[in-house]
Amino acid sequence: MSNQNATITLAPEVLRWARERANLTQEELASKIEVALEDIEGWEVSGEIGIHVVDELAKSTYTPTGSLYLREPPDESLPMTDFRTRKGVPPNRPSPNLIEAVYLMRRRQSWMRDELMDKGYESPSGIGKYNINSNPHEVAVAMRTALNLDNSWAAKESNWHDAKKHLRDKVEAAGILVVFNGVVGNDSNRKLDPDEFQGFALFDDIAPLVFVNNSDFVAAQIFTLAHEIAHLFIGESALSIFAYFEDRGYLIEKFCNQVAAEFLVPAEELKSFWATVKSLSDPYQEIAEYFKVSTIVGARRAVDIGLDNQSAFAKVKASYKRSEEENRISNESGGNYWKNQKWRIGTQFAGAVIRATKEGRLPYREAYALTGLKNTSLDKLAIEMEIQL
Repeated sequence: MSNQNATITLAPEVLRWARERANLTQEELASKIEVALEDIEGWEVSGEIGIHVVDELAKSTYTPTGSLYLREPPDESLPMTDFRTRKGVPPNRPSPNLIEAVYLMRRRQSWMRDELMDKGYESPSGIGKYNINSNPHEVAVAMRTALNLDNSWAAKESNWHDAKKHLRDKVEAAGILVVFNGVVGNDSNRKLDPDEFQGFALFDDIAPLVFVNNSDFVAAQIFTLAHEIAHLFIGESALSIFAYFEDRGYLIEKFCNQVAAEFLVPAEELKSFWATVKSLSDPYQEIAEYFKVSTIVGARRAVDIGLDNQSAFAKVKASYKRSEEENRISNESGGNYWKNQKWRIGTQFAGAVIRATKEGRLPYREAYALTGLKNTSLDKLAIEMEIQL
């Protein structure tokens, strides 16, 4: 028998798990790896599969090849509470892209924690100091204090992208690892779906981390960042997809939404600003541009603090839902490679990795694995990302 025709018997439930975790039907998988549908059906009953096909199956389902040889499907539970919900519908099982993104961030966080502890760093200000029974206003104020931001910081930025960059820089400076990415690592073929998740927070008292799905539209990214930082301040790791304008959902998500809303659109600041825009034809667009949020957040905030009524909000909500997809802006459609790395890796983390490598404490192989880079000079990375070593 030639190697081309050699077969091996694997666990049928593992082969079925690999297909289902990639959200593929049997027909779709057969087309993807160019085999007959009957072959897929046979594997998932008998486990008998051509050896030459195993690697293709792993590649097509984004499954580690070694996992296909297990006797039963591995536990791929996420290391945080899954708070994803929309319209009261439970979330689907995490996709391979989401799972891989989460565990890459866990590896980064674990390494960074050891690095910071060795250097005697302490917990960033405010992290884990509050709980769901705290006053949302108090937590929002603590967040602005920790990030060295005043109430009108966003109004000083010319657009949403500048506001996002300014906020990211402040978060990094406060000792929080922050990543904006819309793909798995640097693989542009593996896009992260904002309809699956918008962001997640990995709590740690030394190396807290926030990940924002960069495939979402920019105003949503800013709100997601604030929302996930709120999770860190109450000491909770979390995976989120949410809508601030919906009243249903988890209590903890509602709380973090309230904190994020007060952080981005302080009530006292909005009250003063409302007096200047309430008579305009579209006051919510004015609010959105001033505070660098979406119109729906501006409208909901005005209702929540008693500046406008629910009927006005309902009109904005209907309009927003129609335009949500049109306004979704991806920053992952190319652009400058090195600027992308600044968002995908972060200067604080990249700097720590480069220094550890140069000092001989971190093998180059591990440095590349942690950063997701390949065949790239770390010296060039430092220069292009303007990292001071």
